[in-house]
Amino acid sequence: MATRATRATATTRRQQAIQAQARRSNKPAKPAAKGKPGKRAVQAGPRRQPQNPLPQQQLRKPGNEHELDPSPRFLAPNYAGSGKLAGKVALITGGDSGIGRAVAVLFAREGADVAIAYLSERADAHATKACVEAEGARCIIVAGDVRDPAFCRRAVARTVKALGRLDILVNNAAFQQHRDRLEDLDEAQLEETLQTNIGGYFRMARAALPHLRRGACIINTSSETARFGSGGLLDYSATKGAIDAFTRSLALNLLPRGIRVNAVAPGPVWTPLNPADRDAAEVATFGADSDMGRPAQPEEISPAYVFLAAPACASYVNGVVLPVMGGPRG
Repeated sequence: MATRATRATATTRRQQAIQAQARRSNKPAKPAAKGKPGKRAVQAGPRRQPQNPLPQQQLRKPGNEHELDPSPRFLAPNYAGSGKLAGKVALITGGDSGIGRAVAVLFAREGADVAIAYLSERADAHATKACVEAEGARCIIVAGDVRDPAFCRRAVARTVKALGRLDILVNNAAFQQHRDRLEDLDEAQLEETLQTNIGGYFRMARAALPHLRRGACIINTSSETARFGSGGLLDYSATKGAIDAFTRSLALNLLPRGIRVNAVAPGPVWTPLNPADRDAAEVATFGADSDMGRPAQPEEISPAYVFLAAPACASYVNGVVLPVMGGPRG
């Protein structure tokens, strides 16, 4: 246990060092213009969601959701479950916060038991566990680094031992750090991004496969950056493009076994990922340039994962990258 905790702590410190180095090399962010009319935010859901300007803030990596202001909305109070995932068990990496937390809650509301894999955000993981259990589902949390094959195997083994089976794997854990120039994107960051974002997806899928039966599924978290690119997220965007290719290829590979593989590609979402990356002034306008003129809340993304996970909804959906970007241009 001490070794596992030490590895997670080492990864956290490594990510914080990358964050600090990036802040030294990147150009200072320009403050948001005052008094200048911006794009009008679109509200198309059952309740009004937060919009720009958001409070200026920065988080230390890996980012704690309980430190965000405003708190991301993940409970989806207008979403009524109907047993679409009754009797199933899901394992969600990065399930302690953000999109992963919102997915965990809706999976539980649809009847699934949930295992949450997280790096070191213990308080967030316990808060998510409490929310899942409040939906009447069982939940376990497992700390570790998806860069480590042994952790991936252990997370799957603990899920199966505690919850009895594994039907749904959601690959969601990610590392992101802006760099203004390719020359400043050093080997440490490149390795962290590649090994977490795409290497971790390979490792978790490989560890889960021996336990996935016909009718099971894998859902990967992609991004709008896979489709449109991002000048400041060269490595992150490249991994998200790789995730799209991995999704389509694994879907073909596993189709004879009756296991579906799909992905969700969100646009900007209010989670700890970006405030643990960008300067405070940039965080204030995060998502303002999207088609909807605001970032999504996690509860606006999570129903897409339910759709892809539920056999009643998506038994004929395979190899799809589902865009949830607020518009055709993200």
